Amino acid sequence: MTAPQPTIVVCDGDETGQELLEESLRVMTPELLGVDLALVHYDLSLANRRATRNDVVREAAAAMVEHGLGLKAATITPPEIGGVGSPNRLLREGIGGSVIVRTGRRIPGVSPVVATSRPIVVIRMAVGDAYGAEEGRDGEDGGFGEVAWRTERIDRSVCRYVAEYAFQAAEQMDGVVYGGPKWTVSPVYEGMLKEEMDAAAARHPHVAYRPLLIDALYAQLLTEAHERALVIPALNRDGDCLSDMVLALFGSIAGAESILLSLNESLHPVVAMAEAPHGTAPTLQGKNVANPMAMLLAQAALLDQAALRLEDPTFHRAAERLRTATLEGASEGVRTFDLGGDASTSGVVDDVVARLRASR
Repeated sequence: MTAPQPTIVVCDGDETGQELLEESLRVMTPELLGVDLALVHYDLSLANRRATRNDVVREAAAAMVEHGLGLKAATITPPEIGGVGSPNRLLREGIGGSVIVRTGRRIPGVSPVVATSRPIVVIRMAVGDAYGAEEGRDGEDGGFGEVAWRTERIDRSVCRYVAEYAFQAAEQMDGVVYGGPKWTVSPVYEGMLKEEMDAAAARHPHVAYRPLLIDALYAQLLTEAHERALVIPALNRDGDCLSDMVLALFGSIAGAESILLSLNESLHPVVAMAEAPHGTAPTLQGKNVANPMAMLLAQAALLDQAALRLEDPTFHRAAERLRTATLEGASEGVRTFDLGGDASTSGVVDDVVARLRASR
């Protein structure tokens, strides 16, 4: 019996982000993975977002809601006021995304910055907080008395999603729910997430729970060796900064994937969009030296999501084969310069293709 064919909405991007997407998609074939996939592309390059006034972003989000799966290349967010802004924010809002999952893990053959070798998973709010906040300035432009302000908000539903998903992830990994917001300084605003963390802890009494203020968390990630996986629930802005640091602790921000999830009330993912969390790296464009690992692992994570949606273990096996091929190559020295190697982008993907072909 032939496995069903899921449709993946592929969001093309900018600069090196697009180059890495095109290279990594070479592995997404039935011949190599043993599963058939339909890829539907949407051009989210800055030029096309400007030309369509972001209509293409909204169309891509609607397609993801329809099909449930998305894969996104890195895109440029222009700095000008009143421009097209961030496509990431529009996509998150368009699919109803509430949780972002980023996993730092030991890369074989690469020594982490700190002693910790167990995974560190950041469960971050996907919407609200500092992103999309109303902001403005009062007073004389450029004057000494000018004041800048912004009004942020978070929803209890998103706090609950983040907290509950963190405890479920920790339960699956035999990990510890660790950290939290600065609830002592902001008991009303940031305290809402802490309240939901405490409530989730009561629902999951067998999961280890170590709440810690965000500033102490940063310090202890750098100074303590942890024997168990850490799962860290975080506000949107905190999680953005924290996940970049966590990925760098294990060797490179280009070494791990990011998953945006839209969850239903039963906490089941209904839409999943995978991406590489690094930016477009314009200085590396056209040089064939950027690290494709994050995009390869993003595709593996998306195959896992396809398996859950279709209840088909064939896609789980394909995900594991792709993940293994990517990490085995790194272990054996097929690494780009950011991980201390001299392999090219295409060389890393060539190696993964060869390993997938050999493992069929």
